[in-house]
Amino acid sequence: MLSRLSELIWADWIWFPEGHGWDDLKDHDGKIFPKTRDLWAVFPVALCFLVIRQIFEQTIALPLASLLGVRDKHRICASPNPILESHFCSKSKRPTQSSIEGLSKQTGFSVRQVQRWFRQRRNQDRPSKLRKFQEASWRFTFYLVAFFAGLAVLIDKPWFHDVKMVWENFPKMPLLPSQYWYYMIELGFYVSLVFSVASDVKRKDFKEQIVHHVATILLIGFSWLVNYIRAGTLIMLVHDASDYLMESAKMFNYAGWKRTCNCIFTVFAAVFIITRLIIFPFWIIYATGVYPLTLYSTFFGFYFFNGLLVVLLVLHIFWTGLILRMVIKFLPGNDIVEDERSDKEETESDDEDDGEQRKKPKNGHMQNGHVVLNNNHRKTD
Repeated sequence: MLSRLSELIWADWIWFPEGHGWDDLKDHDGKIFPKTRDLWAVFPVALCFLVIRQIFEQTIALPLASLLGVRDKHRICASPNPILESHFCSKSKRPTQSSIEGLSKQTGFSVRQVQRWFRQRRNQDRPSKLRKFQEASWRFTFYLVAFFAGLAVLIDKPWFHDVKMVWENFPKMPLLPSQYWYYMIELGFYVSLVFSVASDVKRKDFKEQIVHHVATILLIGFSWLVNYIRAGTLIMLVHDASDYLMESAKMFNYAGWKRTCNCIFTVFAAVFIITRLIIFPFWIIYATGVYPLTLYSTFFGFYFFNGLLVVLLVLHIFWTGLILRMVIKFLPGNDIVEDERSDKEETESDDEDDGEQRKKPKNGHMQNGHVVLNNNHRKTD
């Protein structure tokens, strides 16, 4: 039964156009083609990346951070309190005003002290600036090397200049050694990101990042299996083209190099929009989703591959919105670009602002035409 199910899942008509199949990917006459078993090499590559990352962050990123002047602010740890800790872990990290007042009665703290405790506790969970710099440095290094290595691999290939050539002799296109290593390294890197997701800096687009990593791994792995390798290399190159600029902008942001950060981020925004919203949909998706209709009848593999590309395109549109929000913030002359995806460290004034907003009547100082008298006295800290 299992063999029958396997035959059905891997049937030629599902993954290949009519007249082609898995037999076309058998090695012959000295020509080598991609195989499913090749993908096992991804896991040791991912493991190597995890080890190299730890070494890189300690031996290169830390000294570089010191050289650029990255400094962490001193954080005051929240005092141990079982009641507040239980509420923080099991109910809410940002309690409502009514919850704060209830906790104040339970602990004997003033409302202001409870607010301060939760602020300090939230700050404890936030990654330090130095930690974020180390992560950005590692990703910057990989994306920079990957982009220029990919460019060197593809610059002399005919499908780099004419994307329609990705279908020439499909699927009987022999595998080149440079394509093999390009694939294994890229796929190994994204698998390592999935392995390290628990320890990496959490941002507001965490769920979108997970979707992106999974879609990318499926896309690269599937394109390997069915020999969409030419299209796959172009997709990887387009995505690496802007990532190293974003990571470098974040590095200078953490170092406080405001003008440098803003300049790099502006270049990043332009490159991101050109590569992800122009080249990606109008060149690559056209070459994989529209042009093939003139050559072959549709099949499931065609829809699956292009469906993953559409998922990536939707994520690109989402991130473009975040990027434009950041660009708009600093265009009038703001000091520095802030990553919209990162949580900002809270300060004492944040508690005061929250308190003012919670206590401010909906109609300002007047409610229903009458002055609101506040005879409540707060406990002192």
